[in-house]
This record gives sequence, C-alpha cells and structure tokens, in this order.
Amino acid sequence: MSALTNRNLFIKEIIFDWNAEDLDHYVSDISALRNTESVVLDKNITFFVGENGTGKSTLLEAIALACGFNGEGGTINYSFTTYDDYSNLHDHIKIIRGEKFRFGYFLRAESFYNVASKEEEYGHARGGIPQDLHYMSHGESFLRFIQNYNGKGLYILDEPEAALSPQRQLTLMIHLMDMTKDGSQFIIVTHSPILLAMPEATILSFEDGGIREISYEETESYQITKMMIENREMFLSKLLNDEQ
Repeated sequence: MSALTNRNLFIKEIIFDWNAEDLDHYVSDISALRNTESVVLDKNITFFVGENGTGKSTLLEAIALACGFNGEGGTINYSFTTYDDYSNLHDHIKIIRGEKFRFGYFLRAESFYNVASKEEEYGHARGGIPQDLHYMSHGESFLRFIQNYNGKGLYILDEPEAALSPQRQLTLMIHLMDMTKDGSQFIIVTHSPILLAMPEATILSFEDGGIREISYEETESYQITKMMIENREMFLSKLLNDEQ
C-alpha cells in the first residue's frame, strides 16, 4: 500500500442533502456543489482546486464545521468568534467516517492572525510556553505553526501556501508527506502548482458541471505556470494585446 493511500481514513465520503429548505441561497447557486451528490475521499491527501467562487472553500469550511472544528480555525477545543460569516452547508452534509480521529486542525489563511493570537492565549492558560507567532514574519509563523502539529490526525487546510515562498512550500510538502506515513489525513484547498505535485494525492476539480477527479497536468495551476515559464514573452504579449 502506498504512503498516501490508507484505508483507515477519518473521512471517507461527504454526502449532500439538497432537499433542505433552509439551505443558504448562495450555496445552492454554486453549480459545482449543486451538481454533486457526494464526494468520495480515498487517499490520505485530497486537494480541492478550481477557479475562485466555485465552492472549494465553502465545502472545506462545511466539512470542518460538521466535524466540530471552530469556524475560524484551530483544534476541536478552540472556541472563539471574531466574525460569523459561515454558510449553513455544514448542517446539510453527512460525513461518512472511518477511523475516529483523536486530534485535528482546521487552518485557514484568512483568519490565521486570530488563530495565532488564540494559540498564544491558550498556551499561557495551559501553563506551557506559547509559540511567539506574532514575532515572526507571516510566512515563518505560518510554517512553524503547521510544523508544530505533527501527530496523526485530520487536517483541513485552506490555501496553506498563501504566506509561503516556493522554497517553504517545498518544505511544507515534505512535512505533509511525512505525516501521511503516520496515518494523517489532509483535505486541502490550494492554487499552488508545487503542493499539487505531491505524488499519489487525489485532485478534485470544482467546475460548472460538478466535482471531478483530474490529473496534476490537467490543473489550471500547472498549465498556466508551465505556459508562463516556457513561453513567457509570447504569453505576456498575448495577454497584454488582449487587454488592449
């Protein structure tokens, strides 16, 4: 069995209930979601990819909330709110679970500052030495935060590459692959062609017709990056001419 394929997954499938009358209207208007009855997870690492507004982060957030995580991020034990702007999709999905997870983390780039503040507060409350995340650069603190949680568990990450340089993204990739060897499961929204290159991960593309599995080479992140690197002058010339 490969390092990234583990039948003892914590989440095996997400099933949608589209008959719910109180489902938020904007969620029901996201065609990639509405055209999907269920999403099967069969690898330790699953990536959600697609254009902005296709429902990737909306579904990721719903999965996290349905599993009991705090909406802005953190472990199951985190409980704080600085804004309440979540859809109610989590009330209308059913999580088919496998092995019970004892530890997990929901990390979203947009609310990392708030989570970092709470991490320091909780660290003091536990009598330990909190991470001085606010005294590092954003990228350094983001990577340190992820690296400090390395036990077997369920990790739900929304654009973890947002604060990281390409080199640090490679560091993150190696760290995630090492964690899968211990049985961790990751569900990740990303636009990073570096992270998406992770071998044997499942890549699910959110499109108008629904959600489908694609190869690394089919992702827009790969195709646009490849085109830009290999044909930079032609690519920019066409782009600028089209703009004019």
